[in-house]
Amino acid sequence: MKHVDEYRDAEAVARLAGAIAAATTRPWTIMEICGGQTHAIMRFGLDQLLPREITLVHGPGCPVCVTPEAYIDKALEIAAMPSVIFCSFGDMLRVPGARGDLLGVKARGGDIRFVYSPLDAVEIARANPGREVVFFAVGFETTAPANAMAAHKARSEGVKNFSLLVSQVLVPPAMEALLSAPDTRVQGFLAAGHVCTIMGTEAYGPIAARYRVPVVITGFEPVDILAGILACVQALEEDRHEAINMYARMVRPEGNLPARTLIDEVFEIADREWRGLGVLPSSGLALRPAYSALDAERRFGAAENAATAPSICISGDILRGVCSPLQCPAFGGACTPEHPLGVTMVSSEGACAAYYRYRGATRLAGD
Repeated sequence: MKHVDEYRDAEAVARLAGAIAAATTRPWTIMEICGGQTHAIMRFGLDQLLPREITLVHGPGCPVCVTPEAYIDKALEIAAMPSVIFCSFGDMLRVPGARGDLLGVKARGGDIRFVYSPLDAVEIARANPGREVVFFAVGFETTAPANAMAAHKARSEGVKNFSLLVSQVLVPPAMEALLSAPDTRVQGFLAAGHVCTIMGTEAYGPIAARYRVPVVITGFEPVDILAGILACVQALEEDRHEAINMYARMVRPEGNLPARTLIDEVFEIADREWRGLGVLPSSGLALRPAYSALDAERRFGAAENAATAPSICISGDILRGVCSPLQCPAFGGACTPEHPLGVTMVSSEGACAAYYRYRGATRLAGD
């Protein structure tokens, strides 16, 4: 048996789908916050197993998607400098800014390198002392420990030609922003298990109580997700507003304490701009003053707000859970993974990419 087999067991999936149908007596709208969960739902057709009263909407849980255009443009500016080696995870290379994308800069001669870890970028800096090496540090709490370790290693070992362009964001403030919006549809959340593996569960109980919504922490396999939906529906039906850990095999209440300690050493809480959501107070991380010498914005200039060109792309509404990818007039026509207009079609965790890959290229208006 592979380690995932029991979480993809067809009989278990059928039992859970039946239990969800039996528990549901009225319409409910549930948001899965993570793009990885969205892709699993589309890949395995889990939404099609649910009763019609249950609506799943997709949240801003794709770190590539929520990175603001201003930071993409700053990355393009830095990457085009002859003295710079710009390092990034692969998903970021095709994310559009106002002036193109990183692959375009690479095609014009920029030294842009795809890496698997920020620690790889530190080693590149060590091997190229005459060049400035910049790592594009994006992501949620899951990437923060590795980014913090890269900063810690570079500082402690005196690697002075390494810096981080930081666009690091936090999930709980985004959840609160979504629940506070006048057009919110969300009545319950499936929270991202990998985020909680790092940060624990303590932030979610107060959100559940304040906004009167259940928050269910779950994983990414079919059995995980359906078990999470069942727990959420049961809480909604019973009017319970609490955080429920359905991913206990990975998530402890306190999270990963060594990782949290490292994050806290290197980063501090800061306001951050989110694509589609705007600037959210205390929703991100910034390098602490002790690590400011590693701040690429300090080294190369701060990212400036970009003027967003008019577009038929509705990725902002999709990230807020207000619209489905199938409601976008560009979906599958002007916007495809080969020629994306927006970030939700670019990223491997983007909702539009999931719909295109697993449901085909027909938008709602064309059905």
